[in-house]
Amino acid sequence: MKKNIHPTYREVVFLDVAANVSILTRSCAECDETVKWSDGKEYPLYKLEISSASHPFFTGKMKFLDTTGRVEKFQKKYQKSSSAYAKVAKPMDSEVEAAEAAAAAAAK
Repeated sequence: MKKNIHPTYREVVFLDVAANVSILTRSCAECDETVKWSDGKEYPLYKLEISSASHPFFTGKMKFLDTTGRVEKFQKKYQKSSSAYAKVAKPMDSEVEAAEAAAAAAAK
């Protein structure tokens, strides 16, 4: 392998600032700060805004959108057009009677 072209792969502490949770793992992430870990050694510190410790999906505090209002709005919006379609598509009573009479005459 060529020298001096690969990033430094080392142990890094990732700190989730929202949940105040730290994780020690290996990474190539570049860091300016350091922190003293529980084993007494100093490690580079990389601050995260969100991780699995604070993300709503993983914590179970997911907020669901109120979709019932959207569905009701959709139904209300298209209710007029569907009722207009029903009026156009629905045959008149006299047309039904005429069709029944024609069918009866053809059957004889």
